[in-house]
Amino acid sequence: MMRILFLLFLTVFAAPIQAQQVSSAPGAVLRGLDKLDGSVTDIKLAVGEDKDFGRLNISLEDCRYPKGNPAGNAFAFLTIRENGKDEPVFRGWMIAAAPALDALDNARYDVWVLRCMTE
Repeated sequence: MMRILFLLFLTVFAAPIQAQQVSSAPGAVLRGLDKLDGSVTDIKLAVGEDKDFGRLNISLEDCRYPKGNPAGNAFAFLTIRENGKDEPVFRGWMIAAAPALDALDNARYDVWVLRCMTE
């Protein structure tokens, strides 16, 4: 009986998971917030480029979006370092639709992804 219930559960709730096809973009638009003075800055980065934002240096390694939907959810691979420090304060994927999922942990600055740049 348990086995039948388990198989029924699998057929109803375990729909096949399909990998989403993505395209890489030549750049990304990020938004930075300085929590001390409340200023907000949009940061445009090309892949392989790095820019300073306050005491941070932000480097973009990749920006991906759903294939055929450039306005869709952006995923950016970033490396963020504090000036004067070798170890990154953040290195990984940030997701535009879920900025808190993998966020920069910094007392003064917030950085999140807005979208990929396709041009």
